[in-house]
Amino acid sequence: MKAHDGMYIGGEWRPAAGADTIEVVNPVDEQVIGRVPAGTALDIDDAVRAARAAFPGWAATPPAVRAAKLAALRDVLVARKGEIAETVTAELGSPLPFSQAVHVGLPVLVAGSYAELAAVYAFEEKVGNSTVLHEPVGVVGAITPWNYPLHQIVAKAAPALAAGCTVVLKPAEDTPLTAQLFAEAVAEAALPAGVFNLVTGLGPVAGQALAEHPDVDLVSFTGSTAVGKQIGAAAGAAVKRVALELGGKSANVILPSADLAKAVNVGVANVMSNSGQTCSAWTRMLVHTSQYEGAVELAAAAAGKYGDRIGPVVNAKQHARVRSYIEKGVAEGARLVAGGLEYPRERGYFISPTVFADVTPDMTIAQEEIFGPVLSIIRYEDEEDAVRIANGTVYGLAGAVWAAEESEAVAFARRLDTGQVDINGGRFNPLAPFGGYKQSGVGRELGSHGLSEYLQTKSFQF
Repeated sequence: MKAHDGMYIGGEWRPAAGADTIEVVNPVDEQVIGRVPAGTALDIDDAVRAARAAFPGWAATPPAVRAAKLAALRDVLVARKGEIAETVTAELGSPLPFSQAVHVGLPVLVAGSYAELAAVYAFEEKVGNSTVLHEPVGVVGAITPWNYPLHQIVAKAAPALAAGCTVVLKPAEDTPLTAQLFAEAVAEAALPAGVFNLVTGLGPVAGQALAEHPDVDLVSFTGSTAVGKQIGAAAGAAVKRVALELGGKSANVILPSADLAKAVNVGVANVMSNSGQTCSAWTRMLVHTSQYEGAVELAAAAAGKYGDRIGPVVNAKQHARVRSYIEKGVAEGARLVAGGLEYPRERGYFISPTVFADVTPDMTIAQEEIFGPVLSIIRYEDEEDAVRIANGTVYGLAGAVWAAEESEAVAFARRLDTGQVDINGGRFNPLAPFGGYKQSGVGRELGSHGLSEYLQTKSFQF
């Protein structure tokens, strides 16, 4: 696609307030594939004013009509799925089949789920002698990351629009072309002017201006825990609502009764998916000491099959970051059994699928989010030890438990301090709430729980 040189505000593409631009780089070959405007506080203010002006009319629009508009938006995304997938692949480096199946398929599914939910959600309910109203919170500032560029936009914009809110989006600077395609889809679906607005730009400039804008009622952010803390502090000073989906260091706990080969192979696949750039990835594999060496051997063999099947990480900074963690793992005494620093290609931000054994729970690679294709395998002595290790980080986003009997896995999963747990490889559910405990965030996305984040309550007593 050809990049727009303006912002999508008030239902039209408008010139940016400044002349600065951001280069969009293909991480496969490090070539510039486009440029977008670097938005300023003036662009954000323009977009927020448009969203504020559109809010009363959109909030008053019957839910069935809002649902129909979301269905139309989903249909446009389906019709343009080929172009969107190619754009994601160009910006993110994701292999095209993965872009088609996940980077487009998942947000289409989520958009459709909110079209259906908006039509049936109980925006009013009777509670004793009261009528409780669930009303849109207002103008939403959405700040999205680069790792799932369309999904993260849809996971915020779709429930916000379904609730009757209006949206100003500041997408990640690495993947703004996908965001521009979404804005085009909004226009093609004929959503009212100002209901959705897009400002491209850098986080410390446009993102900060959006988070701190006094006329933004809720900030929804997905990204690092460090930035999430800053946004939470700014929002707290203004008594402004936030929804924060932050980092993770999820544990994949393989109990002794489990099918070891299946659990290890699925676990490795989970970590390597999207080049390891998934906040909910099971980056710590916990294995009983009696099965440990067998699991290490299986994991090393599985990782070796992904050498030319995953794409690069997103940019030079992330490439250097992941490599620094691999170096730390070696320096702290972990045993490298697959991958490492070597990669056969001279260009592109590629990282070899990497597996560390003999990782102890206190090592840096077992405590900090790496955000690359790096797996740490940790041994445990008994169930109490496994629970302690699994819960022994500041994060609590996701995880997995494997056992021969589902009841055994569920009993263990109940003891985990984390927002989602997959039991024996459970399938993804787009209606289940997604979000974390502890420093993995505040609030939930997806399904009815995701919709409720964008609503506030009022009661009438009779």
